[in-house]
Amino acid sequence: MWHEYINATSTDEVVNVLAEKGAQARIVAGGTDLILELERGARKGVDTLIDVSRIPALDLITLDEDDIIHLGPLVTHNHCVASKLIRERAYPLMRAAWEVGAPQIRNRGTVAGNLITASPANDTISPLMALGASVTLLSKRGERTVPFKDFYTGVRKTVMQPDEMLVDISFPAMKPTQRGTFIKMALRRAQAISVVNVAMLLDLEAGSVKSAAITLGAVAPTIIHAEGAEAYLVGKPLTEDVMAEAARLAMQDSRPIDDLRGSAAYRREMVRVCTLRGLKQIAKGQEQAGVPNQPILLWGKAEAAPSPIAHRSPNPIVATVNGKEVTFTSGHEKTLLRLLREEGLLIGTKEGCAEGECGACTVFLDGKAVMACLVPAPRAHGATIVTVEGLADGDKLHPVQEAFIQDNAVQCGYCTPGFLMSGAKLLEENPHPTRNEIEQAFTGNLCRCTGYYKIVQAVEDASRTRS
Repeated sequence: MWHEYINATSTDEVVNVLAEKGAQARIVAGGTDLILELERGARKGVDTLIDVSRIPALDLITLDEDDIIHLGPLVTHNHCVASKLIRERAYPLMRAAWEVGAPQIRNRGTVAGNLITASPANDTISPLMALGASVTLLSKRGERTVPFKDFYTGVRKTVMQPDEMLVDISFPAMKPTQRGTFIKMALRRAQAISVVNVAMLLDLEAGSVKSAAITLGAVAPTIIHAEGAEAYLVGKPLTEDVMAEAARLAMQDSRPIDDLRGSAAYRREMVRVCTLRGLKQIAKGQEQAGVPNQPILLWGKAEAAPSPIAHRSPNPIVATVNGKEVTFTSGHEKTLLRLLREEGLLIGTKEGCAEGECGACTVFLDGKAVMACLVPAPRAHGATIVTVEGLADGDKLHPVQEAFIQDNAVQCGYCTPGFLMSGAKLLEENPHPTRNEIEQAFTGNLCRCTGYYKIVQAVEDASRTRS
């Protein structure tokens, strides 16, 4: 898939390599889209990957003296979900990040990567556009800041040049008078691409709308503003009639597409429905309903800060796997899943979909649950990895393993390692989860045999044994 893999230790190193390699190089952070594209041959001519995931201080969320929020390029979706600042001062972004994929995906996927991929169905673009975001791009030629309205030029197209790195995402923090939300319509609850998404930010003063931003995703080649609806709302109270008319105008503003997820006519109607739903939530002060106060992250007890580790393939990959140092002299061009299975002979980790949909390959990477099929093998260098083979303490099974046996939670067994890993990380994070929290933890795990009743029950029983 790639010929050279560089674990970068600074942004200077990154821009130097980009200047040298140009379009032959790509930056990888989470890699949840890029790795699939490379495997499928969709990225022709890319032979060098620059891994930025261990560069210090790029995963910070900060608020500056001008009340501007800054996201570093390594801020993941789960960073946004966990951030009190984002929840309180940029709620539409927090809601959108929580709607992305599943915990394992959110632990790897970055907001910056989501923006650069530039799909009109990507969930974080529409709330950031509503919030008035800009991106800062760095190259050896210098630094430039580009507003979102100028950043996107078409489907999967931006103004970024091959020698540029996105180093900052910035936007004004929401004021006390502002309310906002994010509404997503997809074909299933989790692990689903938007058929339509709507982000909105309203400034309310004396019961009326002072200003409005309503952005529509998955309905045009790029994210668009519902300009007619925005203009109509200004100066009006959020009455039933006003909200209904604004939703109709948003539908009228949309330029929907036909694809396998939905027809243009269906999308048009869903724009109306989603806009109306969001406006009603804001009018009732219920925009945060349905989002848990402490969403499940599958981080465990704490998140380890990245440490810079210089490494280039084909130098050996040295990692701590299930408590033992392991040296891999081959497999640099593979995913972590295949490195573990084919080079490490750890076959408990399963390949189900190989595209981050089923969770059968879930492992712990530096303490977080991730999909091993979406992690490039060289990322393992200097990392701590736990597979299902490492859950037991010697001959003593993990409580989740014991509970799976006692409750007969195993059917064909193929998906079981992934469920065990997610369940074990959940109990590390929250020793006594509710049934709803268990279900949240398993949104990235798919069982093709039948229902999940016994699996959920097993985790409930395991939690009781840890009392």
